[in-house]
Amino acid sequence: MKRYFFILLCLLISFNVAGKDFNVLDFGAIPDGKTLTTEAIQQAIDQCNITGGGSVIVPPGIYLTNTIFLRNNVNLNIQKGATISGSTDPDNFKGALIHAENVQDASITGYGIIDGQGFKQFYPKTGNRHNNIWLLKCKNITVKDLTLVNSSNWVFRIKESEGIIVQGVRIYSFANENNDGIDIDGKNIIITGCIIDCDDDGICLKSDNPDYVVENISISNCIIASNCNAIKCGTGSRGGFKNISISNCVIRRPSEAPNRRWSQMIKGVSSDTTVISGISLEVVDGAIMDQVTINNITMTGIQTPLFIRLGNRKGLGSLRNIIISNITATSESLITSSITGIPGSYVENIIVRDVIFNYKGGGTEKEASDTVPEMENAYPENRMFGYALPSYGLYARHVKNFVFDNFRFNLNSPDARPAIILDDCHNIRLNNFSVAKPAGNQPLLRLIQSTNILISGYQPVESVSIFLMAEGENSSGIKLTGNDFSGVNRVIQLSKGCKSSSVKKNFNF
Repeated sequence: MKRYFFILLCLLISFNVAGKDFNVLDFGAIPDGKTLTTEAIQQAIDQCNITGGGSVIVPPGIYLTNTIFLRNNVNLNIQKGATISGSTDPDNFKGALIHAENVQDASITGYGIIDGQGFKQFYPKTGNRHNNIWLLKCKNITVKDLTLVNSSNWVFRIKESEGIIVQGVRIYSFANENNDGIDIDGKNIIITGCIIDCDDDGICLKSDNPDYVVENISISNCIIASNCNAIKCGTGSRGGFKNISISNCVIRRPSEAPNRRWSQMIKGVSSDTTVISGISLEVVDGAIMDQVTINNITMTGIQTPLFIRLGNRKGLGSLRNIIISNITATSESLITSSITGIPGSYVENIIVRDVIFNYKGGGTEKEASDTVPEMENAYPENRMFGYALPSYGLYARHVKNFVFDNFRFNLNSPDARPAIILDDCHNIRLNNFSVAKPAGNQPLLRLIQSTNILISGYQPVESVSIFLMAEGENSSGIKLTGNDFSGVNRVIQLSKGCKSSSVKKNFNF
């Protein structure tokens, strides 16, 4: 009996130690915002780790610090009213304000603030800048309910880490260029319920290690505002992106634009506070992007709703098996949604369905006739082809096995560009659509050197001069079935060597 009592007592002692709270004030931290408290907070974290784990309590006040290192089994709890404030001397930092490397089973929680004070520091673009939070090669980390502000670099960086949960985090950072909100390069990661308002990309998946695949990522129920891309995979794309789910997010214009002049840089954009692309999927460095689903997204204050790019900046990869659905977007530029590969390398197996895109309009006949450069090695971004594309709704080039179903394009003002251009596209289905007519004599749809195209379920909004223009001697297998052409003056126009046998109207299976 005594032996069992002794075992029970040891277990209770072990439990109490493991769950012990360590208040940073007990280690000499002075929360006056002037006195460096790095050593005191670090001692509390280290002592918590040594004794088996627990919580390090940061009570209300402002704690001026350099880099703080998170340890195994430690919950750093920054309470409401407490601020971890970064020193304004960049040479005192080692990567981040809160830095975790090879850490397991830890967390950063509370309703307090982590303030990088990046706005008080001068950094060249390639200088010694730090993140607010950095997780490197970590496992089983939770970051919850915090507010992250004024980073001097990317705000929250997750690098080659697994089992990360980010929940209810608020980010506001316009202190510097390159203020990405959350950058993800890891596996088995959940991002949910976050509100992000930042200068650079909002939520960005990166793949910088060619031997490491970013996979099993869930992003949901977030509100994202950015002066760059709201939701992005890339630009760094060396390893790969697999099994990614993004859902139930709201994208809006950012609150400020101290480092951007979009209205001066891009013709047709009237506001400096605009999101570049709502959704941007990019493979340009040799990665494989496979199995990505994006669902239930609404966007306002954006330049371009959808930007998908397979290029060859640092290596040739692949981009395939993408489903994008239930999207509503209102854009503020002439830069059309686009899906583009490069000659000989196709974006493949793409489904986009149930979308409403509201476009600004204002495109001209000259822009409709512009030649789009390939830009195979260029940095991928919506404006890489210029301030306008030759179609107002969707521009697709070098694409195979693409289904675009149940979509509507609206125009705020007349636009003299076709609604859709397909160039070197094969095995395409355009189904159940209703789109605003182009101004003048532009065709509604323009197909260039494309094959096996099925167009069905068109419902007219208003009378159209030309429904379809097919171009090129290699165009073939274009079939029209189940469309309402009652408001169409001319259904088919052939150009540049396209044969009459290439297009079959009222095709029956």
